[in-house]
Amino acid sequence: MRIVTFGFQTWGRRTLQALIDSRHEVVLSVTHPASESSYKAIWNDSVEELARERGIPVHLTERADEATIDLVKRAEPDIIVVNSWYTWMPAELYAMPPHGTVNLHDSLLPKFTGFSPVLWALISGEAETGLSVHRMDETLDTGDIIVQKSLPIGPTATGTELVLAGMDLIPAALNEALDAIENGTAVWRPQDRAERTYFHKRSEIDSRIDWTWSAVDLERFVRALSDPYPPAFSFYRGRRVEILTGAVSDYRFGGTPGRVVVVDGAAAVVCGPDSFRGGNHALVITALRDADGVDQDPAQFFARGGYLTDSE
Repeated sequence: MRIVTFGFQTWGRRTLQALIDSRHEVVLSVTHPASESSYKAIWNDSVEELARERGIPVHLTERADEATIDLVKRAEPDIIVVNSWYTWMPAELYAMPPHGTVNLHDSLLPKFTGFSPVLWALISGEAETGLSVHRMDETLDTGDIIVQKSLPIGPTATGTELVLAGMDLIPAALNEALDAIENGTAVWRPQDRAERTYFHKRSEIDSRIDWTWSAVDLERFVRALSDPYPPAFSFYRGRRVEILTGAVSDYRFGGTPGRVVVVDGAAAVVCGPDSFRGGNHALVITALRDADGVDQDPAQFFARGGYLTDSE
């Protein structure tokens, strides 16, 4: 089939590479210009670079405007494939090809529509994440599903590991979907919108630790925000500190959420609801970076005790 791609960052590049490696023909690659914004600069392997290397026509644009629609129309695609496209696509565009448009979304739809689904799934305590190939319609990530691949979330998995593992699902899922569409054997499964969950774009404040969360939740939170994502952070004696790794304490701690104590050679933070009752485990900080960007030994750094807070 003749395919036009809309994609950006590493997800878009991996999708384009999968199509290049397939028996289909990519006749146009539409992508966004490079960006320095915080989240767009993460996983920023270039779609444009790969397309130009392979002699595929490239169109750079921030949105699907009239010029973009005209270029796609002249390319005469059988189908449009989308992965990591940041702006709205009108029905005039996504319904244009004979086989419409499919989008790749890195969650098990209808859960975790929206943004950063892998990180939110890990933070939420889900047992699995995955990849969905679905038909594009007028609402974000809600179209009928043709292929889903699941990915278990292990007890030590980081956000980075899960994102990379999810990208590895792209070639098989995409080829399965395109084969079924081309052969006329596709079975489209409508999403149950009552089961839909939507998650917003992440910003800096979403990495700030809330010490009223349980230690189990906070350990997952810290693990989700692994490099290259902005790490979990808090404030200690008026200065920002980044919590890079943590663990759930073996025994329970009581007191005020955010109180950090050094016990048995480890820095433990009281956390969770009703912590004054002494029924909660603590978050043990195992790797720490100070406000100057220097890695510190947590037990030595917090030797004076004190409180971790949500503001300076």
